[in-house]
Amino acid sequence: MAIKGKITFPGDKSISHRALMFAALADGESRISNLSTGADVQSTRKCLEACGIQIEDDGDDVIVAGGQFSDPDNLLDCGNSGTTTRLLLGLLAGQGINATLIGDASLSSRPMNRILDPLSKMGLIAGSNDGKLPVTIHKSNLKGIDYHSPVASAQVKSAVLLAGLGAEGKTTVTEPILSRDHTEKMLAGVGAHISINGLSTTISKLKAQLNPIHITVPGDPSTAAFFTVAAAIVPDSEITLDRILRNPTRIGFYGALQKMGAGMDCLETWEEAGETIGKLKVFHLPLKGITITKDDVPRLIDELPIIAILATQSEGETEVRGAEELRVKECDRIYAVCKNLKTMGADIEELDDGFIIQGPTHLKGAEIETFHDHRIAMAFTIAGLVADGDVILDHPECASISYPEFYDELERLAQ
Repeated sequence: MAIKGKITFPGDKSISHRALMFAALADGESRISNLSTGADVQSTRKCLEACGIQIEDDGDDVIVAGGQFSDPDNLLDCGNSGTTTRLLLGLLAGQGINATLIGDASLSSRPMNRILDPLSKMGLIAGSNDGKLPVTIHKSNLKGIDYHSPVASAQVKSAVLLAGLGAEGKTTVTEPILSRDHTEKMLAGVGAHISINGLSTTISKLKAQLNPIHITVPGDPSTAAFFTVAAAIVPDSEITLDRILRNPTRIGFYGALQKMGAGMDCLETWEEAGETIGKLKVFHLPLKGITITKDDVPRLIDELPIIAILATQSEGETEVRGAEELRVKECDRIYAVCKNLKTMGADIEELDDGFIIQGPTHLKGAEIETFHDHRIAMAFTIAGLVADGDVILDHPECASISYPEFYDELERLAQ
């Protein structure tokens, strides 16, 4: 059974979250096309609506009437979305909103101090459950700071910059390695006073509302990675990814795939709204193991579970280091990947900050524990394409967190 055909993906999740938030800050009406259909982005939408922002559907587009934020009447439920939670903490702090943010069991176990610490340095008055949800923030007089982030995290950077839009003076964030830069690109595009110097980004307090957004969100490269790996590991496969985001901070996975020897041709690239978009053909070729280091991780952090599946079908050793951030994602993804791959018969060693896989391996069917994590569910569905026997997921529905259409699209492409 080969994987063949052309596929266009729903909008990039990271850009979709930010498009909604910046549209909410804008003066007038914004139109967003191809917004992500995932549950995480719906969490952002619902939280913004609870804070007085009007958002309506217009066919396949979403219309956001930017305006004045107001204190929500109820708790803000962020669902399973860490991006919603962390970016909203900065956004709402900068807008002087009183609110309490909650989430599901998985999100409530994830650390929020990495956001709360810099925001408290800016003057935010907040309370939390020992650095985790629920988090309550209070209207505070914020002041700009010069913050050196100990981690390369777009969520930390974005939260501080968003708070900086409502803080007196200038706010600067410096990170050890460049993380995804959608926030900076979009802020510049909507008229914020922002400057970038190497790994440092500086924002000034808004003097007026931002300009409205009119954007067609490019396809999500992290979601596309699952189908890319399917084409790379299943013999005789070839797929074309259309309108896929090619931002340099987001395509580390595709660079790793190329190093591993997968067949890949970039058919076309173009620019839209400050982002590079492209059309990519991927096809099956023999694969070899590679080493992924700490410097590589920020550009492919979300794709590491599916890279592990790829590694089991590659000749030689694949080593991933410097990825301890995976321990505090929707689940402990290092543990989840290693546990499930061992069950399928893979030769994998779990490390504190990654894993080592010896390949290739004939995987066998197994019952998979998803830990309610969408990327674990999708990765092991792809593993099932080359396994002897059935792969049975305990919670396949969790894929809808980022891509509700995942199983239907995979079935369509399987020939």
